[in-house]
Amino acid sequence: MEMNQYLEVFIEESKEHIQACNEHLLELEKEPGNLQIVNEIFRSAHTLKGMSATMGYEDLASLTHQMENVLDAIRNQKIAFSPVILDVIFLAVDDLEAMVESIASGGDGKKNVEAVVKQLIAIEKNESTETDSALQETAAAIVEVIKPITNYDEFETTILQQSSEQGFNTYEVSVHLKQDCLLKAARVFMVFESLESLGEVIKSNPPVEELEEEKFDLQFMVTFISKEDGETIKSKVMNVSEVEKVDVIPFSSYSLSTLKTHEKEEKVTKQKQEENLPEVNEMEAGKEDDDGKQGTMAKQASKTIRVNIERLDILMNLFEELVIDRGRLEQISQDLKNQELHETVEKMSRITGDLQNIILNMRMVPVETVFNRFPRMVRQLARDLNKKINLEIIGADTELDRTVIDEIGDPLVHLIRNALDHGIETPEVRRANNKNEEGTVVLRAYHSGNHVFIELEDDGAGINKKRVLERAVDKGLVSKEAGNSLTDSQIAELILASGFSTAEKISDISGRGVGLDVVKSKIESIGGTITIDSQEGKGSLFSIQLPLTLSIISVMLVEIQEEKYAIPLSSIIETAIVSKEDILQAHNQTVIDFRGKVVPLLFLKDIFEVPIMNEEDEFYSIVIVRKGEKLAGLVVDSFIGQQEVVLKSLGSYLSNAFAISGATILGDGQVALIVDCNALIK
Repeated sequence: MEMNQYLEVFIEESKEHIQACNEHLLELEKEPGNLQIVNEIFRSAHTLKGMSATMGYEDLASLTHQMENVLDAIRNQKIAFSPVILDVIFLAVDDLEAMVESIASGGDGKKNVEAVVKQLIAIEKNESTETDSALQETAAAIVEVIKPITNYDEFETTILQQSSEQGFNTYEVSVHLKQDCLLKAARVFMVFESLESLGEVIKSNPPVEELEEEKFDLQFMVTFISKEDGETIKSKVMNVSEVEKVDVIPFSSYSLSTLKTHEKEEKVTKQKQEENLPEVNEMEAGKEDDDGKQGTMAKQASKTIRVNIERLDILMNLFEELVIDRGRLEQISQDLKNQELHETVEKMSRITGDLQNIILNMRMVPVETVFNRFPRMVRQLARDLNKKINLEIIGADTELDRTVIDEIGDPLVHLIRNALDHGIETPEVRRANNKNEEGTVVLRAYHSGNHVFIELEDDGAGINKKRVLERAVDKGLVSKEAGNSLTDSQIAELILASGFSTAEKISDISGRGVGLDVVKSKIESIGGTITIDSQEGKGSLFSIQLPLTLSIISVMLVEIQEEKYAIPLSSIIETAIVSKEDILQAHNQTVIDFRGKVVPLLFLKDIFEVPIMNEEDEFYSIVIVRKGEKLAGLVVDSFIGQQEVVLKSLGSYLSNAFAISGATILGDGQVALIVDCNALIK
């Protein structure tokens, strides 16, 4: 079977199982006696082992097998769970993740995991009991030197099962050659010849091809069926010269029954892969609750498909072209004033609107795909910083466009690291300030209108606004006079200014501010905004506002002289017509009184240097826009109306155009530039 076609599915599902292991291990740390959690981790490890073996990634399968042994011993209460065991399993999961990442990047998935395997074996050795200690010591000795055979295919499994039913004995024979053995391949041939005189070799580890090419150390293992007893087999193999040691371990009835279970699960895995569907673990799919939902679960699974994001990108690009043509047809319909054409275009607009919603929803991904990496990161950072920190995640099922999800991960990592390092105090300091010695960091996401808000809140030290202002003045980011008139919120947001973060400042400011200018620029590059609310001694709240999607947006089309511009509706509060007599001057700035608030006016014809072709009217058309809590009035010549447009990049050549986030093609074929309101409002 050609495995390359299943590689992408394998990588995706492996990442899901590894993430599930991480999440459940964190739960187990809080509830060490909960064996149900251990069962969940065991299932993920077991499924990952089966998939890895099927795909031929032996190192991955071997490590998960050893991890599975430890988990099996814990869930059967043969060994007691402890923080030391948890740390070792976390290390094993880290190695698994590194191997999967290697495969994803085109590597072979190999990694030296000898250290963690030895630790897992040491843990497993403690499970011996009085009744079976000798057998388990022998088995453990074998595991120390050779990887067990786990990846039996369907044909091999059938042979083992039928042999058992017909009275044959099944053994795993481990052969150790002497250290000074020169012709290893020849000795392997002689061992195989001896064994085949007594029965039949089913499988070897390493595979026969590698044994023939001497691609192994001094030991190998074979699965062997025979009617002879173990001692006869051992004696026969020991007669081969330069064989130092032979261990013959019978397959137990449990091993054969487990093999049957493995076979069923691998059939399910292959079937799902061939259908390009995500795998549904048989043990999970077979669960039936009090309401009898087993059939429902199977039905839901059969209706789920996995689609490559590149295909969705192609679909979105084609639909964007359709939206442009739709706008063109609407324009033609208005010009020709043909009733039949008008009705047809209206129907087309409704259908494409529904199609647009479907396509956008297909691209929506829960933010948990980003959030789920943070609990493990917080646990490790808290240890490194000697702090006690509890991370709470709220609203992880909130959905965002995949393109936004891909961009938001790194800024959030930076903000969380910043909160842990510079926000949350050490337990000693928190106790001295009458706080709970365990700090709390809350990461929440929620929808609001056409936006998603992601907030990071902590109960740490907050921002030392006095020191921030002093540093900003020293850096020339703000004058001393202007700094005195800034609000607390404006002072807090100074830490987002470019040039504010320096190595010197890291130790001087007892709050935040390491590289947050990069976070701000990244968020604004995807049409988002970031605001800060902080109370010294009580904590900080970083709020990020993001657009639901970056591809198709609703805009207000406006005209400036003979040029057309598009202002995103997500930034607009309302529009107004203002007489020139209502224009005021304050602090050398043109402003208007908007509902009791002084709002500065920005003349887009001056900002974009639009050539003046027509005389000015007695009234100004103004678009009131918002950035966080800040308002501004954009002065235009006239309003054209609302429209859905496709946002197109200006390319690298025009990427630095001030206050322009992209362009769109209108129905009449003209190009309208899309105004970046965030860049205009300071």
